[in-house]
Amino acid sequence: MRPEQAFDRTVFQHGDLRFSAREMGEGPVVLCLHGFPDNLDSFRYQLPAIAKIGYRGISMALRGYEPGSIPANGDYTVGAIATDVIAVLDQLGCDKAHLIGHDWGAAVAYTAAAAAPERFESLIAMAVPHPGRFAREGLRIPRQLKNSWYMGFFNIPWLSDWAVRRRDYAFIQKLWRDWSPGWTPEAHVLEGVIRSLSQPGVLSASLGYYRAALSLQALTMRADDAHYPVPVATLALTGELDGCIDSGVFEALTESEDFPRGLKLERVVGAGHFLHQERPEVVNELIIQWLLNRHAMLD
Repeated sequence: MRPEQAFDRTVFQHGDLRFSAREMGEGPVVLCLHGFPDNLDSFRYQLPAIAKIGYRGISMALRGYEPGSIPANGDYTVGAIATDVIAVLDQLGCDKAHLIGHDWGAAVAYTAAAAAPERFESLIAMAVPHPGRFAREGLRIPRQLKNSWYMGFFNIPWLSDWAVRRRDYAFIQKLWRDWSPGWTPEAHVLEGVIRSLSQPGVLSASLGYYRAALSLQALTMRADDAHYPVPVATLALTGELDGCIDSGVFEALTESEDFPRGLKLERVVGAGHFLHQERPEVVNELIIQWLLNRHAMLD
């Protein structure tokens, strides 16, 4: 499926920032947030499944992933990006939505749900655990520190930008291979990601997420602040073969005490970091059952 052939297109706005989006279906909103290195077409397999059961699936480009959403102040903290999510809900006239996030999209989703739990019916987080716990504890686990080497490298301005761009973004292709071992995406998928990152200013913006995450302020966060509660019912999904954030680390850092409205944890067998693209039939079924169960509980 080529995503550009399948979905309606729309644009959202938050102040001076503009965010492209793909959508399908009608009904309660399910807002999807992609990660790195990826783009808004990440959820091409999920939007049709969401629409089929009576929901309006929307996948938006995150802050900095197109020239129109690059902020003048260079703020790529998850807190700032979470305000973009709330602004989109306001523009939709949506009091409450379901939220799905993958990778950085998951980190933003946890943050948005913690900051404004009244705006979300539920949260589905994929591939990244609670970001406070990951920052405080995950990078102290030797096998995870080894996997996360690229985070430090991305904090070397100019050099990392140059290294990622060289040889037609071979660095990005290597990350996809390492993070989802044994899986080869369709050619147009990586081509689309590289086109997104090649837009003026977008690569530096996307690396800005890592530079904000490893800032002095972030690294010196108090434990009480890092272990903030996410008071929204949460489904947490990890890929068994994830080469980015080890599935064992993900599970160890996904603690029920952080999710006072309920937590369900699932490991997707035979999938790596891009689990929703690798095993869409499995992930879609988990999403569908989660949404239908939440709907039944609300009734």
